[in-house]
Amino acid sequence: MDNHEKNYPKNIFKYCPGCGSADFIFQTDHSFKCLDCGLHYYINSSASVAALIENADGNLLLTRRLKDPMKGSLDLPGGFVDVLETAEEALKREIKEELNLEIKEFQFFASSPNRYRFDGIVYFTLDLAFLCKIVSFDDIKPDDDAADYIFLPPAQINLEEVGFESIKNIIASYRKQKS
Repeated sequence: MDNHEKNYPKNIFKYCPGCGSADFIFQTDHSFKCLDCGLHYYINSSASVAALIENADGNLLLTRRLKDPMKGSLDLPGGFVDVLETAEEALKREIKEELNLEIKEFQFFASSPNRYRFDGIVYFTLDLAFLCKIVSFDDIKPDDDAADYIFLPPAQINLEEVGFESIKNIIASYRKQKS
């Protein structure tokens, strides 16, 4: 069992959320089945968005995480898609919340799965990355989950400073496309 697996839902969830039974059995399809009430609960990925934003010099916009998980590490601006929200709506909302920036256009770039450990549980996410153009950088200001921001040439980003595997993968793919 790797460091993450002890915090996977299959090793944490012990009781059925429907009836409270301890006969809540993990299945091979990443779900739980309650042997008492019959509830079938699936462990699905949560959606998250990330923005790839360049300035006029071709430098990529990164944030420094304000909070755990991965506090202090480099990240792409973005965050979780809220319930009943589209990825596109989440992208615009998250960039406004984190950096006070308005997206004028965007295009899907790539996706990458991730393990997001929070409060002792690993949540599986699918991070959707978008190439974004911004109306203006004049009012940029870190807020919400961003402690700070930095623009770096893509080739000079130290992937060891990037907190999440998915974001490392997205940046690596982005660098590959740029070269």
